[in-house]
Amino acid sequence: MTPLYIIPARGGSKGIPRKNIKPLGGRPLIAYTVDAALAAQKTTGGTILLSTDDAEIAATVEAMGVHVPYMRPAELATDTAGSREMMLHAMDWAEAQGIEFDCVVLLQPTSPFRTADDILACIEALGENDDMAVTVTEAHDNPYYTIFETSADGTLHISKGDGHFSRRQDAPKAWVYNGAVYAIRPASLRRMALGEFPRRIPSVMPQERSVDIDNELDWIVAETIMARRMLE
Repeated sequence: MTPLYIIPARGGSKGIPRKNIKPLGGRPLIAYTVDAALAAQKTTGGTILLSTDDAEIAATVEAMGVHVPYMRPAELATDTAGSREMMLHAMDWAEAQGIEFDCVVLLQPTSPFRTADDILACIEALGENDDMAVTVTEAHDNPYYTIFETSADGTLHISKGDGHFSRRQDAPKAWVYNGAVYAIRPASLRRMALGEFPRRIPSVMPQERSVDIDNELDWIVAETIMARRMLE
């Protein structure tokens, strides 16, 4: 497949201001995603497209050797703008420029520990008849064992199953999206929202590479992991 790697990085961020270019381990956060995309591109070919509305973010990525000819329109850079709409606009722009691709690979900068091998494994997992392959990690909480819902009378009942598992390892595994890699068929994305895809294929990543930075606590965790890596 020939990927269109889309790195979304809008300037506004309420949880962590300017997080995409905030230094992590002495480098802008987005640098780790750019590194992984460039390394994966050596194997797959394709095009890396930064989707940003911010000149400083664009300049940061340009300095890393990725040309930034495209800027995201302001209406797609708000807190309420959806990822699908952002990707569709980037796809339309790429097609208008004559850029060929048959797979869209979304790489969010908030996953700094994802590797090029993680990207390649996710792309490889996308079958001809699949809508999307997505990176996952084993859920910390399990709906068969540790997740409960409230009944009409106010009591708790297990979210899934009969609640008879006495050991966590006996319960069916549950997975969560870790936000690191989404490999998507362009035709599927044009037809429906990501949550409506009938064929979503998991590409498993370990928890230590699955940190997704959304708030200050996530940032502290990422800093701790990065500091330990730098000591190794």
